[in-house]
Amino acid sequence: MREHLLAPRYLGWLLDGWLVTVGASLLVAAGATLLGVVVAAGRSSSRPAWLRVSGAYVSLFRNTPLLVQLFFWYFGAPSVLPEALREGLLAGRFISFELLSALFGLTLYAAAYVGEDIRSGIRGVPVGQTLAAQALGFTRAQVLTQVVLPQALRIALPPLLGQYMNIVKNTSLAMAVGLVELSYASRQVEAETFKTFQAFGVATLLYIATIGVIEVLAAWAARRQSQVPGRAAT
Repeated sequence: MREHLLAPRYLGWLLDGWLVTVGASLLVAAGATLLGVVVAAGRSSSRPAWLRVSGAYVSLFRNTPLLVQLFFWYFGAPSVLPEALREGLLAGRFISFELLSALFGLTLYAAAYVGEDIRSGIRGVPVGQTLAAQALGFTRAQVLTQVVLPQALRIALPPLLGQYMNIVKNTSLAMAVGLVELSYASRQVEAETFKTFQAFGVATLLYIATIGVIEVLAAWAARRQSQVPGRAAT
């Protein structure tokens, strides 16, 4: 029976890969949320220039495969950088280039989807609240940051948690650019031990556990949202 189990050394590899997956997912979720707020603000703006730029961003990143984008940031982008900067990045003096390119690519991709969810939340905030804030002398920026966004993020929380689940799953594509996350680690364990079922089985359980935590949060957010009194018509 023992010969069918993974040795502690290989379980450690999988655990290390899972920690990279969780850490990368948290960083991407945070970055995508911040950038998504900017995208949503642009998509909700009355200024044509902001509308065009934010619309082009969403179209570009939503209509090209994520794997192609990761390859671009890992293989293509360094070729146009100044030589000194390129050598510094590739040397990984502060952060590995694999991690940097994966975080950058995943964040830009996820922000296009997160921004649309936040925009939907903005549209769900009653117009009367915006008008009331403007009547009190709030600037456009103050209306957005102090009145609209807090409510929009609360409205958009359930779909945002769904996007965060996608971020966790999308990190598996980062193994294509050399990031040693959970999928990469499971391939390493399988190649070393030839225990395919055990290696990918443990990886699958770790993914399920991670997604399960987010699903619990999503269910809690949905319950909280259902308890909010009906909002006035816009």
